[in-house]
Amino acid sequence: MRYEIILKIDYSYAHTVSGGRHLLRVVPRSMPGMQDVRSLRLQLAPVPTSQLERRDFFGNLCQAIEYQTAHETFGVHLIADVERTCHPCGADRATPYHALGQDLAAMQDLGPDSPLHFLAASPRIRDLGPFRDFALALLRPGMTTGDVMLAVSEAIRARMVFDDEATDVDTTPHDAFTKGRGVCQDYAHIMIACLRVLGIPAAYVSGFLRTIPPPGRERLPGSDAMHAWVRIWCGCNAGWQEYDPTNALAVGNDHVLVGYGRDYADVAPIRGVSRTAGSQQGKHTVDVIPRT
Repeated sequence: MRYEIILKIDYSYAHTVSGGRHLLRVVPRSMPGMQDVRSLRLQLAPVPTSQLERRDFFGNLCQAIEYQTAHETFGVHLIADVERTCHPCGADRATPYHALGQDLAAMQDLGPDSPLHFLAASPRIRDLGPFRDFALALLRPGMTTGDVMLAVSEAIRARMVFDDEATDVDTTPHDAFTKGRGVCQDYAHIMIACLRVLGIPAAYVSGFLRTIPPPGRERLPGSDAMHAWVRIWCGCNAGWQEYDPTNALAVGNDHVLVGYGRDYADVAPIRGVSRTAGSQQGKHTVDVIPRT
């Protein structure tokens, strides 16, 4: 599939901002054989005093920007032409769950893609303990790592209700789990916590999701959203697999990748500080438009 991605993030401030620094992770990532970014235009308003493009440890493209001039608004507008090629899920080659520890023990690679980085607690998934009993109860004899992945996702879907007003960006996985309500970020964090507590490496994925309107209805501009899903290491043979727990499906061509990380903190679209005495209001819209 080929898409035109249009992302608009706009902030307005109650009082003039005298300066600030921000780190952006909004640009789709090129991955050989998976995703090709054919063209890209990123506009920032106002124009930053300085702007540096770099890649973080996990290979995600980042824009580090600084403002030293006064401004009342801040906007990030992205237009990207992306071709997505998703291969069939390889979970059928997943290592038996009881043998996954052997695969991990033999792992010596500590590069960005190493599963060893995704086994422990992380900044936004600090406490795995509350998920232990829930996750352990899902194990059955003879399961592969892929079977465990699906069992965890199904159990989360049975427990959780999608509710975009129940949580916010700072809600902890345990709080969302206790409420039984949340959004894609919460589903992803909870699934990651459950897998890690079982000794299965799991990563957070940030990206875009094309939404398909009901039959007979036109697609609404801006109705697509930034999305989150999970990357699971299923052993040496199957490697990394990607799964969307919010929608209970293997990641396919409707998912456009932006970045990988241990949790949301590693791939937040915008992080930073602004020098101002007032509050801010933000608006965020996404269009994922299929192209021939």
